[in-house]
Amino acid sequence: MKQIQPKKLFYTSCLSLIVTAMTFAIRAEIMPAWGKDFVLSNEQIGLIAGTAFWGFTLAQIIGGPLIDVLGMKKILYIAFFGHIAGVILTITSVTFWPLFLGTLLIGIANGSVEAACNPLVATIYSTQKTKMLNRFHMWFPGGIVIGGLIGFAMMEQLHLPWQWLMGVLIVPTVIYGALFFTMEFPKTERAASGVSYGDMLKACIGPLFIFMVLCMMLTAASELGTGQWINALLGQVGVPAILLLVFINGIMALGRLFAGPVVHRLNPAGMLVLSAIFATVGLFWLSHASGYVTFAAAFVFAIGVCYFWPTMLGFVSEYIPKTGAIGLNIMGGAGMLSVAIILPFMGGWYDNNKAKALQAGADAAAAELQAGRDTLTTVMIMPVILIVAFGALYFSFRNKAKVELTQTQPA
Repeated sequence: MKQIQPKKLFYTSCLSLIVTAMTFAIRAEIMPAWGKDFVLSNEQIGLIAGTAFWGFTLAQIIGGPLIDVLGMKKILYIAFFGHIAGVILTITSVTFWPLFLGTLLIGIANGSVEAACNPLVATIYSTQKTKMLNRFHMWFPGGIVIGGLIGFAMMEQLHLPWQWLMGVLIVPTVIYGALFFTMEFPKTERAASGVSYGDMLKACIGPLFIFMVLCMMLTAASELGTGQWINALLGQVGVPAILLLVFINGIMALGRLFAGPVVHRLNPAGMLVLSAIFATVGLFWLSHASGYVTFAAAFVFAIGVCYFWPTMLGFVSEYIPKTGAIGLNIMGGAGMLSVAIILPFMGGWYDNNKAKALQAGADAAAAELQAGRDTLTTVMIMPVILIVAFGALYFSFRNKAKVELTQTQPA
C-alpha cells in the first residue's frame, strides 16, 4: 500500500484549485466577447455564468455525501474529466446551449475539486484547520490573478480569440490529474474519528450550522458575484477592469497566506466581523471611485472578502466538526448556489440601471458607469447584514474553545 504524502496531496490540491480559479477569471474576461459573438443580453450572459455556480453547487451537494462512500480520489476523477470536457465543449460552441452546457460541466468540475479538497485539507491538517484552509484557499485568488493576467495579455494585448484563452486551462488540468491519480488518499477526519453517518447528518441540521449556511450565502454572493461581474460594473472607471480583478485577488492571496497570525489574534468569528465591515466600506467606495483611486477602494474590498470563504469553512470545521465532509460541502454548495442566484439579478440590475441613465440623457459610457455604481450600492446591502450577524456570532463564541474529535481509526 502506498504511503500517504500530506504535503504532496496539499500542493496538488492547490494546483487543482488554481485551475478552478482560472476558470472564473477567464470567464470574467471573455463574457463581453460572448455577448458580441452570440448576441446575448447581460441577463443572458448572467444565466450562462450562473450555471457554473449551479454546477458547483450540484457537485458539492451530491459529492459531499459520497466522499466517505467513493473516497476523495474518485470525486477528483470527476473534477478532471469535467474540466477537460467543459473546456472542449465551450471552445467548440456556436450557439447558446452548448456554451451553457460547457459552463455547467466546468462548474461541476470546480465543485468536485472543493468537495474533495476541503475535507482532505481538514483531515491532513486536523490541528490547524482555519490556518491551512486559508492557505489552501489562497490559491483561489492566486489562480484568478494568474488567469486574469493571462487573459489580459491574450485578449487585450495580443487580441487573440477567446477560444485560445479557454484552451490554456487544459495544461494545468492534465498536470493535476496525472499527479492525483498516482497518490494514496486518507479517510476523512469524521470517518477516522468514528463519528457515525447519522450523527454527522444530525449535526448538519443544528441551528448554529443553519445560521452559518445562511451567512455563507451572503458572503459568497458579496465576494464572487462582484468578482464575476467586475468587467461590466467597473468597465468605465478609467482603469482596465481585469487589472482591478487581478489586484483584488492578489491582495486576497496575500491575506490568506498570512491568515495564521490573524486567526491567533482575533479567532474566526472576530475575523468575520472585521471582514464584513471592510467589505461594506470597500463596496461603498467602489461605487463612488474613479480613475486610479479605484485601486484604493479595491484594496479595502479585497481585505474585506479575502477571509470570508475559508474562515467560514474553518469555523464550521473547528466548532461543529461532527458535520464532517457533508457540512463543508453544504457550506460550499450554499455559497455557490447564492452566486448562481445573484448573477442574473446583478445582470438585470445593471441593464435596468443603464436604461434609466440613458433615459435621463447620459451617453453610453456615462450610463454604464452609473449603472455599475448603482448595482454595487445594491450589492452592499449583503455585507451590512453580515456585520450584524457576525457581531452576534463573535460575542457568542469569543471565549469558547474549539471542538476536537478523537481519532479512533487509522487514517
